[in-house]
This record gives sequence, structure tokens and C-alpha cells, in this order.
Amino acid sequence: MLQRIDDTDAALIDRLQKSAFDYFLNYSNPENGLVADTSVPGVPCSIAAVGFALSSYTVAAERGWMTRQEAAGRAVTTLRFFARSHQGRERHATGYRGFYYHFLHVDTGHRAWNSELSTIDTTLLVAGMLTAAAYFDRTDAVETEIRALANFIYERIDWHWALNKGQTVSMGWKPGSGFLRWRWQGYDEAILLYMLALASPTHPIPPSSYDAFVSSYSWMLFGKEPYLYAGPFFIHLFPHAWIDFRGIQDREMAARDWDYFRNTQVSIAVQRDYAERNPGHFIGYNKDVWGLSASDGPPPTRNMRGGRRPKVLGYAARGAPLGPDDGTIAPWAALAALPFDRQASLDGLKALLAAYPDLLCEGRFPGGFNPTVKTARPEGWVDDRCVAIDQGLLVMTIENDRSEFIWNLMRQSPVIRLGLERAGFTGGWLEQAETERLSRKTA
Repeated sequence: MLQRIDDTDAALIDRLQKSAFDYFLNYSNPENGLVADTSVPGVPCSIAAVGFALSSYTVAAERGWMTRQEAAGRAVTTLRFFARSHQGRERHATGYRGFYYHFLHVDTGHRAWNSELSTIDTTLLVAGMLTAAAYFDRTDAVETEIRALANFIYERIDWHWALNKGQTVSMGWKPGSGFLRWRWQGYDEAILLYMLALASPTHPIPPSSYDAFVSSYSWMLFGKEPYLYAGPFFIHLFPHAWIDFRGIQDREMAARDWDYFRNTQVSIAVQRDYAERNPGHFIGYNKDVWGLSASDGPPPTRNMRGGRRPKVLGYAARGAPLGPDDGTIAPWAALAALPFDRQASLDGLKALLAAYPDLLCEGRFPGGFNPTVKTARPEGWVDDRCVAIDQGLLVMTIENDRSEFIWNLMRQSPVIRLGLERAGFTGGWLEQAETERLSRKTA
């Protein structure tokens, strides 16, 4: 039975969602729309964070946290920057072949560090642009420009080039060394990438590329139930922030009578079961305090509670049930699970805040914490930063649980619809939308 959110729960979730959104007001450059990767001073922009910000501005306009005009102003500023920024091989470039570098200097927008031209982070950025284009549908000059710029930026991306003569899409490229040796294969967040790449009107990849991606999946058993394995929890969430996978199936899912939404529900059960079993004997783990995902972690230390000597991993893509695991918990995980398993999400959120009432920083969840590390506070090691993509994910997943707002917007996106259809998805809302379209055509 689905647990109802009572007034007290709703007030808590309201507060956490609004605090998560405020990250984008506090840590972005209003001159170009670039968003700092984390709350640590001086860090560069993550282009994925900008995609989450653009999506979150639409939620903010609906929630009354800013006016529609303010949200549109932020969106058009951001889109103008990316449309006009330099594309090239030069060091100061922002992107190349329509893609963008993973990290950019917040002030100039030039490539930061030695970051790669990132296919997945460009995907997340453009997904935010398409969200803005779907929401800002009025005929005034600003909203018309938002749609035009989003289309221009999307259509400029050379997805076919990113195949690098292979079947699956490359993870990235650098001007000095060329394509990275890794490709997007095995179940991961790149399912969203393939939707955008398949639907491109200018440089699409063939449907066989999606088939190659799907053919590399790994399945595991949870109890007697097969599910699609990916260890880090964020993988099971990111594509769902934009796409409503309930009841729609590609050929792989149809053959197994399964879907990606139910798969994420099982991944929550896997995470909770792992935390309850706690094979590493870490402090704090139980069925309600869980969350293994990609996150920062504690630096090397021997100062661990209970005489433990686990190897701490620093930044790592932690996962369940196969690890790696060093006792570091992603505290946003339970709340982000809200649209998939409300009971588990609320139980996890309440248990986490009851056990660690001082965990929040400026009302937001930090990137991670590790209570097995011995410190003066029960939380143990706590990340000194909030992470932009965590905050944006919370804004979106909470809203999808409350109103299905982002899901409904993206159902109307011709790009998402076409990408799903070219990937072979059928059923559910896709079938209903097609029936309605044909009905209108024959009316």
C-alpha cells in the first residue's frame, strides 16, 4: 500500500526541495548561467549541473520560488552563452563538434583543468535545455528565443562523430589525444544519451548502436527476481529524472516482461538489503540508512570506530551489492527514491535525520558522510561541500513524485518521443500519445 505523505512529511520535503533549489541561486554566475560543480569556493562549472539547473528553474516557476519571467531570464542567458561560446580545438574553447567540455571556468566559460569533451555531461546539459524548451512555450520574444536556441544547440551536436567508427558512443574526447578508450556500454545513465543521439535530425546514430548498448547489459538475481545490475545508485535515477519509464519497454525489457522503472524499484530494495546485511560491518548501516553511489569520501585515515581498518576510497563509484564500499553513505539517496518507493524513501529520510540531525549544511545534504570514521561528531567524516547535480536531482525527483511535472513536460518533447521510438520503446504513455495523435489527425 502506497504511504500517504502527511502534512509534517510534506513540510519537510518542501523545505528540502526548496533548499536544494537554492543551490542554483547561490552558486551560479548570473552573467552566463554557469553553475559551480560544488559549493567549495573557486571550483569550475560542471556542465551537467547547468542541465539540472535549467530543469530546476521550470520547477521553481511552477512552485512560485521565482517568477516565470525570472526563470525564463536565467534560461535564456544560459542558452545564449552556450550557443555563442567558441567551438574548437583551442585551449580556450568551450566545446567542439557540438559537445562541451565537462568542466568550464565559471567566469569565462573556457575549458577548465584537462577535462574531456564529455558526451554524457553534454547529454545532461542538453536535457535541461530541452526541458526549458518544453516549458517556455509562449510566443513572447524571450520564450521564443529559448526554444530556438535549444534547437540550435541540440542540432549542432555531432553524435555520429562520437561513435568513433564503433557501435557504441565514446565517453569523450580530448584535443591532444583524441577519443577516450571507454565507451557507453553496460547498463548506465547513458540510456538518456542514446535517446538524444537517436533522435537527432542532423547527426543521428543508427538504432543498431542502441541495440549494441542494450546487448552489453548485466543481469543479476535479487532473491529469485532477475534485475538489471548497476552498482552506484545514481545510475538508476538520472535518466528517470527526465523520462517516465513506467510501463514503456524496449525490446530487451519486453522480452523479459520488465521495465526500467521497476528495475529502479528493485535497486532500492537491493541497497536496503545490503545496508541491513552490512557485510563490511560499518557504523550506521541499516535498512533505513543506506545509499551507495558515486561520491567523494574520507581521505586516508586509521582513525576508525570499533577498531575497523577499512581502506577508504576518496572519490569512488560505490555500489551495492558488489561494492566498492568503505562505509561512505550518499545522504541524498533515500529522498531521491521518492517517486519509486515512497515508503522506503520516507522511512530512510526520517531515520537519517533522526540519527544525524546535524548532517545538513545550509539546509542541504552534503555529498557524502562516513560515520565509521572517528570524529567528534556522530556523523563521522562529512563532505565539506554540497554537489550541484545531487541538489538538482532532488528538485526534479521530488517534483516528479508530487506532480509528475518534469515527466509530463518531457512526454511532450518531440526529441524524447522520437528517441524512445527509434530505440524500439512501445506501450504505456507512448502508445496512448500515438493514439491521441492519430485521433487528432483524422478528426
